[in-house]
Formats: sequence, structure tokens, C-alpha cells
Amino acid sequence: MSKRLVCLGDSFTEGVGDEDPAAPNGVRGWADRVAGVLGARDPEFRYANLAIRGKLLSQVLAEQVEPALALKPDLVSLYAGGNDLMRPKVDIDALTDAYESAVGRLRAGGARVVLFTGADGGGDVLFRTIRGRVAIYNEHVRGIADRHDALLVDLWAMRQLRDRRLWAADRLHLNGSGHHEIAIELLDRLGVDHGLTPDRLGPRPELSPRERRAENLRWGREHAMPWVQRRLRGESSGDTLSPKRPTLERVGAALSPQG
Repeated sequence: MSKRLVCLGDSFTEGVGDEDPAAPNGVRGWADRVAGVLGARDPEFRYANLAIRGKLLSQVLAEQVEPALALKPDLVSLYAGGNDLMRPKVDIDALTDAYESAVGRLRAGGARVVLFTGADGGGDVLFRTIRGRVAIYNEHVRGIADRHDALLVDLWAMRQLRDRRLWAADRLHLNGSGHHEIAIELLDRLGVDHGLTPDRLGPRPELSPRERRAENLRWGREHAMPWVQRRLRGESSGDTLSPKRPTLERVGAALSPQG
């Protein structure tokens, strides 16, 4: 079992959407939940999380790979590129070439690497427009994982993530229940025994066309427009933030995995 876990990436790995005022940067997320399980099993386990919301893949690689290697991890998670795919133009081949180079460096440093595909947002009007991009990106990531013997968590294949109740109000980030699902999937892929169970959400509520329109308008006003305005100003939600867990540390009761 891993002794030194370092997680790299953007908002997905930082834990945005899984709000927790007591946690660094005010968020918890799947990585904290996984670390809570691993730390409870082994007092020698250490965990660092260098991810920062809003980062493009080039920024993640430039700012996080070297610090990660310096920590000498035996397990590294890496996910980036989602913010690039939402830009008006993106060169997916160049993007994933850089991604693969970084994975090769991490593997050469002796770490086992965990990669993720992008989730299927085809059920949402906004993300349906970039569904093809995400599918192409995912095929590249699957090839990278295969060539470098990396562990792959296939979010696209996780059908439960198509339930909007697993996503935060901004529709960009998973909520606590969604991050919990990712933690379960990763622990299962690692072959780690755990007591985590999916949250019971019950039947999906049926919305009338009028209710759906009102919900979409509220989302556009409260979340989509501020996001567009930040992009126009060249700002990122992570511009003033530092990594939530920049050094390897023991994890204790504060990272209790359930709940």
C-alpha cells in the first residue's frame, strides 16, 4: 500500500464543490477522502495535495510536477486539461503530448501514477457542446495510461456521474456526494478495503419544462456569467490561492473518510 501520496491538478483534485470551512482552501474532495482511508490503515502514510482550481494543463505541469518529484512519492494522481477543453480553441494532440511527457517523468521518478478520463457531461446543454472534445481527450488519456502502466479511473464510464445531484450548483464541479463516488472508485481500483458506500439519493425528481427553464436561468445568472466575466478579464478562481496541502503530512481525524 502507498506510503506517500501526492495529488496534482486543478479544481477536481483540490476538491472544489465539496465545501468544508474547516479544510484548507475551504474544500475537502475525493483526494482528502482517499487519504483519510489510507491514513487510517497505516500510521506511516503521508499525503500532499498541490492542486489549485482554475489551472490550465500547462500551468499544472510547470508548477506542480517538480515540487511533486521533490517529495519522492510512491503514488501520484494527475488530472488536468478540463479547463483547456472549455477554451474556444484547444490543440488536444499538443495538450496530451505534454501530459504524456509529465507522466513519463513521474513514472521515471519511481511513482505509481493514477490518471482520470473526463466525465460525460452530455446530459447538460452547456457541456454537450464540448462532448466530442472530451471523448477525444479521453482516448488519448487511455493510451497514455496503457503505455506507462498507469492506473486509470474512467469517469466517463461512471454512469452515476450523469446524475446532476452529484454536481455542485455551478454544474462544473462535483459536490460532496460526487467526490465521495470518486473516492470509492479510486480505492476500489487500488484494491484497498474500505467501508465507504455511495450516498443514498433516492429517485430523481421530475422537473417540469418551466422549472427546468427557471433553473437554467438561475444557473446562467449566478454561475455561468461570472465564469465568462473572469475569462474575459483574464482571471482565474485560483489566482490568489496556494496549494491546500503543499507538504507531506500525516492525516488524522480531520480527514475521516465517511460523510
